Amino acid sequence: MYLIDTHTHLYSSQFDEDRNDVIQRSLAKGVQKMLLPNIDQSSIEGMLTLADNYPNICYPMMGLHPCSVDENSLEILKNLESFFTENHKFIAVGEIGIDLYWDKTFLKEQIEAFEIQINWAKKYKLPIVIHARDSFNEIFEVLDQMNDEHLTGVFHCFSGNLEQANKVLSYGGFKLGIGGVVTFKKSGLDEVLKNISIDHLILETDSPYLAPTPYRGKRNESSYIPLIAEKLSSIYGISEEEIGIITTQNALNLFKL
Repeated sequence: MYLIDTHTHLYSSQFDEDRNDVIQRSLAKGVQKMLLPNIDQSSIEGMLTLADNYPNICYPMMGLHPCSVDENSLEILKNLESFFTENHKFIAVGEIGIDLYWDKTFLKEQIEAFEIQINWAKKYKLPIVIHARDSFNEIFEVLDQMNDEHLTGVFHCFSGNLEQANKVLSYGGFKLGIGGVVTFKKSGLDEVLKNISIDHLILETDSPYLAPTPYRGKRNESSYIPLIAEKLSSIYGISEEEIGIITTQNALNLFKL
């Protein structure tokens, strides 16, 4: 199978001991591309090095994660945007969005950073990768104002309800990123997806986080993508190979790979 992990933090220190082995295991499982969302200024060097060392396998994005947003974010964003003009081939603006799970102190700054980075996406003609945690309403408020025919992207690690899924899809250019959560017994995501066409989905791990069953609670990695495809196969009643074909094409189209 030809599979794509559309969201992995493979540059994370949690992979420092065996990063190449992880990549080789993933390739052996048919996961041929691994897309790398940025977090903040400290993650850029490792991400770009990884992309340089594994061309046509690892692809970098550029963005500021909402949990990294604070009162100094405007200066940080200026620095991050400079990388777009330094001949780096980013495939998306991400990971961006709003996170109100841990802390609501910088909600205003998170919204501002989100809007700035959406404008980057329009300027550089790239999709956005949205992190939404306890923040669907706030994110929808921004997109209701800023969405247009040129804006595309993915709600990464989607775990919302059917109403939220339909709202995402109503914008026209967005996919749902489906990861290990769909394999959790009590997530309810499988019931949501029964009402959503497979044409709207792409696969991801968010590794090293959110490992699918039976590895839940352990370090996640891209080689587990077939477990997500297996679960989707049972939901949609089609083969894992067909799941792979459809979701891979969705990802290739979205990220223009």
